[in-house]
Amino acid sequence: MEGAITTHSLGSAENLSLPQEQVIVMSANMGCSHCRQRVSKVVSKMNTIVLEGIEAVFMSSSTQWHHQIHPLLRRHSFPLLLLPILLLVAALLFYPSAPNRFISSFGYFSPEVADTDIWSARRVVDWRPCVWWKNASLPALPTKTNGYIRVDCYGGLNQMRRDFCDGIGIARILNATLVLPKFEVAAYWNESSGFADVFDVDYFIQQTQGFVEVVKELPEEITSREPFRVDCSKRKGQFDYVEGVLPALLEHRYISLTPAMSQRRDRYPLYAKAALCQGCYNALRINKALEAKGSELFKAIPKPFLTLHLRFEPDMVAYSKCDYPGLSSASLAAIEAARGDRKSWTGDAARSWRNRGKCPLTPKETAFILQSLKIPTNTTIYLAAGDGLLEMEGFTSVYTNVYTKSSLLNSKDFNLMHGNTKAALDYYVSINSNAYIATYFGNMDKMVSAMRAANVHYRTLALSRRAFANLTALGLEGVELVDALWKSHREDFVMGRGTALPDCFCESTL
Repeated sequence: MEGAITTHSLGSAENLSLPQEQVIVMSANMGCSHCRQRVSKVVSKMNTIVLEGIEAVFMSSSTQWHHQIHPLLRRHSFPLLLLPILLLVAALLFYPSAPNRFISSFGYFSPEVADTDIWSARRVVDWRPCVWWKNASLPALPTKTNGYIRVDCYGGLNQMRRDFCDGIGIARILNATLVLPKFEVAAYWNESSGFADVFDVDYFIQQTQGFVEVVKELPEEITSREPFRVDCSKRKGQFDYVEGVLPALLEHRYISLTPAMSQRRDRYPLYAKAALCQGCYNALRINKALEAKGSELFKAIPKPFLTLHLRFEPDMVAYSKCDYPGLSSASLAAIEAARGDRKSWTGDAARSWRNRGKCPLTPKETAFILQSLKIPTNTTIYLAAGDGLLEMEGFTSVYTNVYTKSSLLNSKDFNLMHGNTKAALDYYVSINSNAYIATYFGNMDKMVSAMRAANVHYRTLALSRRAFANLTALGLEGVELVDALWKSHREDFVMGRGTALPDCFCESTL
């Protein structure tokens, strides 16, 4: 176990190796100024005798003292160290004007975080699928459809899945029949697979019966023509699908759309929200072939293991508009090549952007936070990530027991896989792993966290970029930063924050 207060650690958040010096932490309620003076005098005498280099930290509710003891004396001076400490304890215990007892503890971290990892914290709140859509009686589907809707989905697998989930609710709002979605070919994502290449179509249709009507094939009078395109992807705010889309549906009978990204689902009627929730969380599962491949991958990972969804690819960093001057020249060149017309923020705007939690965590920062959460460095970690992660040596130099799809699967099979197939395998492993940690909480993380909540997998956490940025901006380092990161993430974990989408899940007290 490592970590200590040091004047050299975490300078400007660039050196993220946990400090190596030993620490002695002694806690006391220093209620009287005379007691504080006596402690200072005793510590000063300790330093002048033999003790220079080890960090002795005396903590009270309002004051901290820092003194160092020479590293060469760590092994040989410990017996000598006991005597002045005992004298100090006795002085505080028996001094007449000091009624409070002196409590001592030894460790690399403060007593609040010693000898326990983040998963040992007792959860108070968790999320479960809401009863109102799981068990409630819903109105019957209309006998006559207003037309057919195809949802056109773009981007990576989980972004397309998000759009399709919204489309399920929209189809129910409009009393429309849902056609299987179109997964747009995207060279950027190395993708050409369709909906049926990833998901179990028959299972989806079966599980959505009574919630929304779904068909594999269109009627003959419609199948020969392309749908009328309704663009609502850029519309924001209180966009009304009945007002904005229904007229086109009634006129053309067959339309395609991509849902508005910012549309608030809480404005959906209850029956439409129920259709979205059922379709997204109960009806969408990967097909048999991918499930078999996912099971093969899952079995190959040594148990127990933690899945880490790490995002630090060149395009991800470029899209964030964040600067990382401490990266290698090769990483900086890759980011610059992906940046295009997007210019990074500078000055006050850059600081504000980072403090809002908009900048992805580097692998080195991620390793530091995991250590702060007392995740052992010998933990088996499955890395759920795309190709081209930058600066991975900053993580693997600390956490060495790391596995990836490419290291576990047959190289020929892996090279033939499309992007959606790889993402689906990561999803399968992530929802079934012993623990899951996200570094960015994007579309995949929201979906995985929701499914883990539905399956009662408690060990799910999203690392806080905002907390890390703000704490380092305040100048916290060493044990102070470790302690602050622990408290911030412990509170998130205990209260179940960020572990499910609120539209379909309700708080449950544990």
